[in-house]
Amino acid sequence: MIVVSDTTPLVTLMKADRLDILHSLFGEVLIPEAVFSELTDNETFKEEADLIRKSAYIRVVKVQDESKVSFLQRATGLDLGESEAIIYADEAKADLLLMDEMAGRRVAQNMKLPITGSIGILIRAYQAGIITAAETDDAFERLRGSNRHIGEKLIQKALELIHRAE
Repeated sequence: MIVVSDTTPLVTLMKADRLDILHSLFGEVLIPEAVFSELTDNETFKEEADLIRKSAYIRVVKVQDESKVSFLQRATGLDLGESEAIIYADEAKADLLLMDEMAGRRVAQNMKLPITGSIGILIRAYQAGIITAAETDDAFERLRGSNRHIGEKLIQKALELIHRAE
């Protein structure tokens, strides 16, 4: 399975202390160079950067056609990481693109790329038996306190889905 990620799902899963579920769900996650830079260049997030660098299941990849990235940025206003993630997912014929930002998700959907976000990853992990309902509750509680921009309605919907399945 080819899985490509943008920056935000990785940051969100780190904030929830559940980055490990990516390895359990997908084996390997590919991130374009711009995403790697976004995750590791900011000195304020040294711990998070070290976690990304040390994660053997996260592999940095290079987009084949940089002109497509540049065009996508100019046409949509997306940032470099989002643009590289979308273009690489398209080039690699990825089975899944991990992306949270709405503008990027719309572009990916228009390109017919299969996508999910942080909340979808946590739900998949629960459905696959990788984490329990209690662990999912804990992850969402961490997200609530982490200053991530995830709507409470979305969190409530996810929790209802998980607890209905119990």
